[in-house]
Amino acid sequence: MKEPAHPSNHIGEPIAAILRSYAGEAEIRGTLCLQQLQEIYNQNWFNLFVPKALGGLELDLPEALAIQESIAWADGSTGWVVTLCSGANWFAGFITPETATELFSDKKVCLAGSGRPTGTAKTIHGGYVVSGSWQYATGAPHATAFTANCIVEKDGIALTNIDGSPLVQSFIFLREEVTIHNDWHTTGMVATASHSFAVEGLHVANNRCFTISAAQTVVHQAIYQYPFLQFAEATLSINTAGMAGRFIELAETVFNERANRKKIAPQSATIFLDRLTCAKQQLAEARKVFFNAVQHSWHACATQQPITPTMLQAVSRASNNLAETSLRVTDSLYPFCGLSAAETGTEINRVWRNLHTASQHMLLMPT
Repeated sequence: MKEPAHPSNHIGEPIAAILRSYAGEAEIRGTLCLQQLQEIYNQNWFNLFVPKALGGLELDLPEALAIQESIAWADGSTGWVVTLCSGANWFAGFITPETATELFSDKKVCLAGSGRPTGTAKTIHGGYVVSGSWQYATGAPHATAFTANCIVEKDGIALTNIDGSPLVQSFIFLREEVTIHNDWHTTGMVATASHSFAVEGLHVANNRCFTISAAQTVVHQAIYQYPFLQFAEATLSINTAGMAGRFIELAETVFNERANRKKIAPQSATIFLDRLTCAKQQLAEARKVFFNAVQHSWHACATQQPITPTMLQAVSRASNNLAETSLRVTDSLYPFCGLSAAETGTEINRVWRNLHTASQHMLLMPT
C-alpha cells in the first residue's frame, strides 16, 4: 500500500484554517464555536456513515477515517466531536426506519451518548421505564438526541443473556428528555464538552430501543456489517494520528524559531533533529500499517466476504499501535519545545493536552 496522504489533502487548508482559528476560543467557551459547528454542518461530517436516503454521505470506512484524521489534524476537539457523534449517528443503521426518518429529518442531527450500561430499563407494556446517568457524552451541548445503554429488568429482576451476562439494551432519548450535567473538567479536549446526562423514570417506546449487531441491521449497507469494536478502535485511534502529525509540525516550527535565536545548544539540536526524523518515520509507518489493515478488512466487508478473526486482530493491533506511537513520538519531541509548549494559550500546548486527554479513552489504552 502506498503512503497515506497528508491530512490536509482530505479537507483542505481553508477549512482546516477555520477549525483551527476558533480552537482557542472554543476552549475558553468550553464547547465548539458556531463557526466550527457550521463547517461541520456544511460538510455533513456528523453523517459520514449515514445512508444517503437519510441525508448522509454513506462513506466507506477508509474514506471516513481519512477525513476524521484530517479534522483532528486541524483541531483535536473538533475531530473528537465529529468522530464520536458520527459514530453515534452510525446507529441509524440499527434503529427502526420510522424513528430514523424522524431523527434525521433535522439537518443538524447529532447523536451523543455513552456505551456504558449505567442505566436500568424496566419493561412495561409497549416499552420501558428508564432511569440512569451516563458520563462522557461528547458534543452534549449541540446534540439533538442521546443514546445510552441500560440493563433490562422485568418485575425487579435483571434479565440475562443465554451465557448469563446481563441483558443490555440501547435506547434513544430526545434532547428535551434528558438533563445535562456540566461536569466535563479536563486538561485537554475541553471544547468537546463531554458532559454527563441523566433521565429519571422516562417512558421510552419500543421504537426507540435498538441492538448493535450485524444481524439486527435495518439498512443494507456494508458499514453496518463491520464489527463495532474494530469500528470504534479505528475511528478513535486515527484521531491520535491527526493530532500527533500536527504536533510534529508545530514542534519543528518552534524548534527552528528557537534555533534561529540561538537558544538551542548544538548537542541538543542534534538530538532533536534525530528524534524529529525518527518521529516522522515512526508515525508514517504506523499510519501505513493502520490503513492497510483497515483496507484489507473493509474490502472483505464491502465484497460480502468473511471478515476473519485474523483481519480483525490486525485492525485492533494496528489501532492500538497507532495510538501508542502517536503519544510516544509526541512526548519524544516535547522537551525541546520550550515554555511555549507549556503555555495553555498556544496551539502546540493545546494539541499536546488534547492528545494526552484522548489517550485516556479505554479503547486507546495499551494492551
